[in-house]
Amino acid sequence: MKKLLLTGSKGFIGSSFVNKYKEKYNIKTFSFLKNNINTLDCTDVDVVFHLSALVHQMSGASTEEYERVNVNQTLELAKKAKESGVKQFVFMSTVKVYGEESDDVYTEESNCSPEDEYGKSKFKAEHELQKLEDENFKVSIIRTPIVYGYGVKANIKSLVNLVNKIPLLPFGEIDNKRSLVYIGNLCHLADEVIIQKQSGIFLCADDEPLSTSQLCKLIAKNLNKKIYLIKIPFFETLLKVLKPSFHKRLYRSLEVDNRITKEKLSLKNPYSVEEGIALMLNGECYK
Repeated sequence: MKKLLLTGSKGFIGSSFVNKYKEKYNIKTFSFLKNNINTLDCTDVDVVFHLSALVHQMSGASTEEYERVNVNQTLELAKKAKESGVKQFVFMSTVKVYGEESDDVYTEESNCSPEDEYGKSKFKAEHELQKLEDENFKVSIIRTPIVYGYGVKANIKSLVNLVNKIPLLPFGEIDNKRSLVYIGNLCHLADEVIIQKQSGIFLCADDEPLSTSQLCKLIAKNLNKKIYLIKIPFFETLLKVLKPSFHKRLYRSLEVDNRITKEKLSLKNPYSVEEGIALMLNGECYK
């Protein structure tokens, strides 16, 4: 049985991965908050799966804090792993390394131009990790858009609560395209990267992007709620002025095309976006 060292095991992605693969892998956990990196023993570890990070903060976090957590701690762990003879380091990154919302479709080969401190720190960590790679130490980088599933919080949970409580919403005829990834599809990809011992950049997403209007309708359908999505004149303009960050998420596109990853791994997503939304809202962990 392959032995994994996993960071971020209490987070949404980490706990889902452990729940799914605890019988397949011998999983050891490490927390930068609770454990001392100097006493960490990686001599019997085959793969490090690094999930812990300082994610995008609505209230803001300092550049130094993003650097400390997302870059310095990542490199500290990777160097410890390499020195201990670990063969593969899997790093969870983000599509924020490409930049912000765009009419372009991002691929594994798109130029990276991160704009916020979170994206910049993740991109720097990617770059520094790749410098450590050699024939005995493989670096695998997984970039994801918004991850959703049972137990998810943040923006997706807020939208679910909105659809659940308010039958009339001003999100009609929004024609954007946003890629999401169901937690089951992400964990399946990570598992394949580990099984196949593949290194490089991997992009993870559901097969089809959704518009904000489509997402609201799918959520309502699975909640058995009747909703009416209407288009209110000037609402978008007003939101753009008063809440530009909300406007970007609701009206702009952020689409990825991960065909290169799928071909490299001979990968098929086990779940459609419709199945993912249903599993998220039916209160079930993916099977």
